[in-house]
Amino acid sequence: MTFLWPPLLLAVLLVPLGILVAARIERGRRGRVTALVGQRSEGSAAGAAAKARGRRPLDRLAPALVVIGMLVLVVALARPQATVALPRLEGTLMLTFDVSGSMAATDGTPSRMDEAKAAAKAIVDRQPPGVVIGVVAFSDAGLAVQAPTNDAAKVEAAINRMAPTRGTSLGGGILASLDAIAKAAAGTPSDYYSNRSPAPSASPQAVAPGSDASTIIVLFSDGENTTRPDPTTASQAAADRGIRIVTIGVGTAAGATLDLEGFKVQSSLDEAALQQIADTTKGAYYPGSDSAAAATAVYDELAQQLVVRSEPLEVTALVAALGLLLIVAGGALSLARTGRLP
Repeated sequence: MTFLWPPLLLAVLLVPLGILVAARIERGRRGRVTALVGQRSEGSAAGAAAKARGRRPLDRLAPALVVIGMLVLVVALARPQATVALPRLEGTLMLTFDVSGSMAATDGTPSRMDEAKAAAKAIVDRQPPGVVIGVVAFSDAGLAVQAPTNDAAKVEAAINRMAPTRGTSLGGGILASLDAIAKAAAGTPSDYYSNRSPAPSASPQAVAPGSDASTIIVLFSDGENTTRPDPTTASQAAADRGIRIVTIGVGTAAGATLDLEGFKVQSSLDEAALQQIADTTKGAYYPGSDSAAAATAVYDELAQQLVVRSEPLEVTALVAALGLLLIVAGGALSLARTGRLP
C-alpha cells in the first residue's frame, strides 16, 4: 500500500496535539465541576475512586477508538493505494517497425518510413477496449521502445519517434517482439534492449501455428534483410508459439536509389519475403497503401483471452469508512457509559 507521505506526516503530527488539547479541556472541566460541587466526604471519595477504577478500562476504550479512527481518517487523506490482481479480457498487438536505412527511400508516400507510420496509426486509431499495443523498432538488432499498453497516446508517441538508421535484421525484430510479448504475459517489466541483448533463451513447447488467437505481431518493412538471424528461423519461432505475424509491405517493386554513406544503393520492396513470413505463421500480407484494410483485418482476427494483471487500486473509500466506523463506535460506547461524547 502506498501513500502521499508529506500530507500524511503533517496530519499525523496534529493528532497528538489534538489529544493534548482535549486532555487539557477535560482537566479544566473537572476542575470547574469540583469547584462547584465542593469536596465530598472521605468515604464517598474513596467509594467513587473505587467505582472509577472499576470502569476505567471501558472508559478508556471509547476515546481510544476515537483516536484510532482519527488516525485512520488521516491515512485516508493520503489516498492510499493497494496492488490487487484483477482478471480481465485482453488481446496483445505488437507493432514492429523496420527502421533500417532503406526505409528512407522515397518510393513510399512520401517515404517508406512515413508510409509505415501512417499504416500503424490507422491501426492505433481503431484500438478497441481490452487490446494493449506495444512497439518494437529494429534495424540491425531489435529494440523494444514501448511495452504493451492501452494508452494510445504513448503508442503514437513511440511511432512518431521512429527514424531510419542502419542495416536490417527482420529476424532480430521478430525475436525482440516475441521477447516483449513473453515479458508482458509474465507480468514483468519490459525493459529496453540494446544491440547486445540476447535472444529469448527459453524454448517453449511448439504449438500449432496461429493457435494463439489473442496475440498478433504487425511487421512494417520493405522486406529486405541484411543481417542475421535468419528471418525464416525467427518466423518459425513465432509459429511455434502460435503467434501470427501480419506483414505490411512499404515501398514499391520498382524501388528507389538511396545514397547511403556515399554509396548508391538500389532498394525495392521484397513482397515474397514478407509473404513467406506471414504464411509461416498463418498470418497475412498487406501492402502499406491498403492500411485501412489491414487495420480492419487485424482486429477482426484478434481475439481476447482472460488474463490476471496486478494493478494499483485506490482504497481511500475503504480506509475512510473504517475510520468513521471506529469514531462512531467510540462515540456510541462513550454515550452508553458516561452519557456524553468522549
